[in-house]
Amino acid sequence: MSRAIKHLLIGGLIIMNISIPTAATATENKLTIVNPKTLYDPSPNGYSTAVIMPPGARVAYISGQGGQDATGGLSPDFAVQVKQAYANLSAALEGIGAKPNQVAKLTVFVVDHDMSKLEALTRNVKEMFGDALPAQTLVPVPKLAIDPMLFEVEAIVVLD
Repeated sequence: MSRAIKHLLIGGLIIMNISIPTAATATENKLTIVNPKTLYDPSPNGYSTAVIMPPGARVAYISGQGGQDATGGLSPDFAVQVKQAYANLSAALEGIGAKPNQVAKLTVFVVDHDMSKLEALTRNVKEMFGDALPAQTLVPVPKLAIDPMLFEVEAIVVLD
């Protein structure tokens, strides 16, 4: 084995065994939320830097939830679509027997993103997740699957 590979393996073992003093563990599902003090605190913006899943956890992936109501209708208003998409995500979680504090990661897609949309995004994620903010990535996109869609959210969920 080359010297470089040995160093990578040893470094990986050291990293895996380092405890993070700024981590908070959600008691019900044992997700560990990590916001290192040496990085910008993302929690005011509705997300966490990292989330560690417990060993042996079963994971569910929830497809992107848009702002469609039960009839498939879409409001032309961005904030209304975001609110409905999080309601749809909540229903999907309930459908698999999970709660918001079991969500480890969100990916959100925003059509024609600009800073004016952050308030609606942050408000809705904080309403749903409280202090157990999942890791999150926002991806600006030119369009989504259906032309009137302005927002979509997908989730990775720890079931046990």
